[in-house]
Amino acid sequence: MSVTLAHIWRHPIKGIGAEALDRITLSPDRPLPLDRAWAVLEDGGDASDGWRSCRNFLRGAKGPGLMAITARVDGDVIHLSHPDQPDLTVTPAGDPATLFDWLRPIYPENRAAPAALVKSPEQGMSDAPFASVSVLNLSSLRALSQKIGMQLDPRRFRGNFWLDGLAPWEEFDLVGKTLRIGDAALEIVEPIGRCRATEANPETGRRDANTLGALQNGWGHTNFGVYARVSKGGEITTDMPVDVLS
Repeated sequence: MSVTLAHIWRHPIKGIGAEALDRITLSPDRPLPLDRAWAVLEDGGDASDGWRSCRNFLRGAKGPGLMAITARVDGDVIHLSHPDQPDLTVTPAGDPATLFDWLRPIYPENRAAPAALVKSPEQGMSDAPFASVSVLNLSSLRALSQKIGMQLDPRRFRGNFWLDGLAPWEEFDLVGKTLRIGDAALEIVEPIGRCRATEANPETGRRDANTLGALQNGWGHTNFGVYARVSKGGEITTDMPVDVLS
């Protein structure tokens, strides 16, 4: 069975807004361009430079309402939408106060408040401490949806690349191998451990599926998808064939 690249997603502000793309150009040892390029540091979080753990930032595991935000990058500005809020346009390099005011009704009052909008280092600000992209499998999503008894939106898992044509959970067998998509090459590094952000419905921002319990009960783990490193750059588009190299 042939494997294709079905979807490309990026998340300009970590944990805040997903954007669908038709094409993107990758560079070696870099994340997806403008993916997690910014992050909202919570009050009391680590304010040092460089990569930091996700526990320092606003994210969907702490505030499920964030999962319903969509994003669109337009030059130096980011357009954000949420079903319970008016649309917002922000300039990340400018004053973040408007963004924080917009997030306040979405984010739980008992969580640490936004403190600063920080620019990510060159390696990005994914949950992995290296310049990574995430690769996910639509067949695994279908298997998990069947286990739970409802169709799960891919946005729950905030992945960059979704593949179609693999067997369920075959992505874990790709660790140590390389994917070729057009001129680009991705080295698969490790599985992605999941958190409660995946329990939230991206249409509503409310928790409605026990994704972690279903993964644990069905397959004995809470992993979904794999991290990869871009070893060779190039432009890729949706519907491109994906070759698995040993």
